Amino acid sequence: MTTAVEKQFWFVVGSQHLYGEEALAEVKAHAQEMTDALNKSGVLPYPLVLQELAVSADKITEIMKEVNYRDEVAGIITWMHTFSPAKMWIRGTKLLQKPLLHLATQYNESIPWATIDMDFMNLNQAAHGDREYGFINARLNKQNKVVVGYWERPEVQRQIADWMDVAVAYNESFNIKVARFGDNMRNVGVTEGDKVEAQIQFGWTVDYYGIGDLVEVVNAVTEQEIDELMAEYANLYEFDYGTNSKEDWEASVRVQAGYEIALKRFLDAKGYTAFTSNFEDLHGMKQLPGLAVQRLMAQGYGFAGEGDWKTAALDRLMKIMSHNENTGFMEDYTYEMAAGKEAILQSHMLEVDPSLASSKPKVVVSPLGIGGKEDPARLVFDGKAGDGVVVSMMDHGTHYKLLINEVTAFEPTEPAPNLPVARVLWSVKPNFQEGVKAWIENGGGHHTVVSLNLTTDQIVTYAKLVNLEYVVIK
Repeated sequence: MTTAVEKQFWFVVGSQHLYGEEALAEVKAHAQEMTDALNKSGVLPYPLVLQELAVSADKITEIMKEVNYRDEVAGIITWMHTFSPAKMWIRGTKLLQKPLLHLATQYNESIPWATIDMDFMNLNQAAHGDREYGFINARLNKQNKVVVGYWERPEVQRQIADWMDVAVAYNESFNIKVARFGDNMRNVGVTEGDKVEAQIQFGWTVDYYGIGDLVEVVNAVTEQEIDELMAEYANLYEFDYGTNSKEDWEASVRVQAGYEIALKRFLDAKGYTAFTSNFEDLHGMKQLPGLAVQRLMAQGYGFAGEGDWKTAALDRLMKIMSHNENTGFMEDYTYEMAAGKEAILQSHMLEVDPSLASSKPKVVVSPLGIGGKEDPARLVFDGKAGDGVVVSMMDHGTHYKLLINEVTAFEPTEPAPNLPVARVLWSVKPNFQEGVKAWIENGGGHHTVVSLNLTTDQIVTYAKLVNLEYVVIK
């Protein structure tokens, strides 16, 4: 899945008329050179588009109004080339409804001591302009991002790129629609939440559908469609028949192929980008969707089990932010508590995101043990290694809260021949005892979204944009 509109960011350069037209022409030339170079760097995931110089309150207000109006513009990056009086920025900045990054840099990397004069000082005074501009953003409580450093350095460009991904996710958050097939798992607290408040604060739309609405679409899938998808499975995965006959194994997998086709058809027709299912609510279905869900997650749809719509929406959000790489729904299952080896085994009944797979997944058919349905097919694999973040969204009644824990994932070294589900292992920071204790004390849920591509800073940046309380365990 991709965003509906290709995104871009506007580059807005602050100055003023005080220094004359010749100076402003030089400012514009510098800004254009920087814009072209940043676009050619290969680091930024979205293009920069240079705007007219921000030299008056009217011009700034005009730019900000246009940013709000144009769907393809995900946010703005501002740079104070000269001193730009902050009162000019008040009206426009108050109107701005999209993410803002203040790039504290300057055109030249070093001071030219042999030739520097007052003309140079007046033209190149970002250090002066940054303080004036930063004050008004703080005064307005804008929650803007600040990136400091010379603009040609890869580490500075990387920070801009990371922020761009967050900004795009923020905009797309208002387009996230979650389809709930069935209700929440009975007697579970963490999957509940205020859907109206979630739509107000995050932009998420959450709708309920009876399982019969999905079954109707499943029953309309043709055998030819299933044949075509089975051929795709054969190219992508290993087929592990286990103790099943080939005929029984194929029959089970074909059920999941039909579910995949039907789910995708249902979601796309109604504009949903995330969904939930519930093993307690499967009337009219032969199996709990397993392989089908995993396949859709790999395509970028958000998902969470047991009707957990908050985590499904969060999954979709983080997939947008990470370009759907190494990011997916997860659940804490069991501890490894041996001294020096402390870790948490992550899995789910079936639905572990194959974007986290370290090797070619196997299609396995095995009993589920709950739900009272036929043995479902699922993808089985071991998870990747890498540093990342695991995130949980909780509704505390009076407010939503985001819990973020930094983790280090590693590939399992012990085989688990009797475990017919995918598995991901990670250690939590700062250590097992303190990390687990802090998670529990803060009310962190057992359903999470993990990403080995995103950083704590990116998640915090999003939380600030939507005025969301957050706690970082690291």
